[in-house]
Amino acid sequence: MKKADAQRHNVLFVSLGCDKNLVDSERMLGDLADRGYSFTDDEEAADIAVVNTCCFINDAKKESIDQILSLAQRRTDGQLQALIVTGCLAQRYREEILTEIPEVDAVIGTTAKGQLAEALEEVLITPAMQKMPEKLRMEDLSVLDEGGRRLLSTGGHYAYLKIAEGCDKCCTYCVIPGVRGHYRSVPMEALVEEAAQLAQQGVRELILVAQETTLYGKDLYGRKCLPDLLRKLCEIDGIEWIRILYCYPEEVDRELIEVIRDEPKILHYLDVPIQHASDEILRRMGRRTDRAHLEKILAELREAIPDICIRTTLITGFPGETEEDHQQLLDFVRQQRFDRLGVFTYSKEEGTPAARMKDQIPQRTKKRRQKELMLLQQEIAFEREAAMEGRTLRVMIEGRIVGEDVYTARTYRDAPGVDGTVFVETAEDLMTGDMPLVRITGSQEYDLIGELAAE
Repeated sequence: MKKADAQRHNVLFVSLGCDKNLVDSERMLGDLADRGYSFTDDEEAADIAVVNTCCFINDAKKESIDQILSLAQRRTDGQLQALIVTGCLAQRYREEILTEIPEVDAVIGTTAKGQLAEALEEVLITPAMQKMPEKLRMEDLSVLDEGGRRLLSTGGHYAYLKIAEGCDKCCTYCVIPGVRGHYRSVPMEALVEEAAQLAQQGVRELILVAQETTLYGKDLYGRKCLPDLLRKLCEIDGIEWIRILYCYPEEVDRELIEVIRDEPKILHYLDVPIQHASDEILRRMGRRTDRAHLEKILAELREAIPDICIRTTLITGFPGETEEDHQQLLDFVRQQRFDRLGVFTYSKEEGTPAARMKDQIPQRTKKRRQKELMLLQQEIAFEREAAMEGRTLRVMIEGRIVGEDVYTARTYRDAPGVDGTVFVETAEDLMTGDMPLVRITGSQEYDLIGELAAE
């Protein structure tokens, strides 16, 4: 059978959603690169488009659909030779995509991403085939498809390390178990090897991600092994920073706290999504904790690691949330004074238990409560940033502002894409990925201002 000439094709690869999805995108990019495909960010220059989609909440779903429809028009006009949809939306709404958007040439599920190149090959040689290519490509959700080379899209100085796939928590509002499957840890030796390869490519910061990182290893080794993995990653030459995201509060234990405290490479930063602080709403959400336990864990973290930066996320407007529940949440935020906090309005996702609950909250009420929480957090965050003045911190340089002697950077308190920026004023030549010491001289809302300090 005739083969497509990959070198003649430019691929536009659109990655939507979370950083875990980004890792999937980088694996698919690596596979296509190995087969000779070229890539472009210019929609006009592309003759192939791949959209790795998200469907976690309604806004993400809409963004994915809008992107597909925009590219479908280019497929209709003959400007694209292939349009392929992958990821969570593809897994969840496979039949609807095929029926409603016939311009899509292939729909690839979350555990079938290794079939992208084969699917693309078949689409491109359709005229030479005896039959139309298979449009739907799915694998069982128990498959762990985490191998292959990654083509990094983060600039090369930091990278996400996805340590597990899926989730077993089954919170009542969440679609993830249905589109990503049950919790599957990536074997430790494979992760250490991948991290070493990333270090050889120049990566200095590893950011550990999974739907939940704290349960790592329990399915493979019979116990939680995140501390063991962290110790091994700390031994890798070239890795300077290790950041941990998505730690469910009920799984944060003393061993994890101690390894964060004791290992110099592990940043004193933890993302702990709590979602709410009302015991009744936590129960309705299917969360496995309560306010008393949240207060205990947060106190233990701060006692053991006084300079720890804690990020969390909240959901407001969950079905049945009363004004009293909302006030409890405001009180909790006021009490805990989180360093970083994001607030989502509850998104009613079909097929979830929460979508069938009575007492759904009007959108106007959700938005009001979200605004009240964010205004409170804004006040807390601005005060916390102002309190950083005078401290000297190691930063990671991200880039330079064009035409100015000012660089953008991140401290240990700043995960890329979600937290603040340090503006470093200096006439010295710095490179992306450099890690100088900076003395903080001021703050501007969520961001800091600093100058180079003596090493």
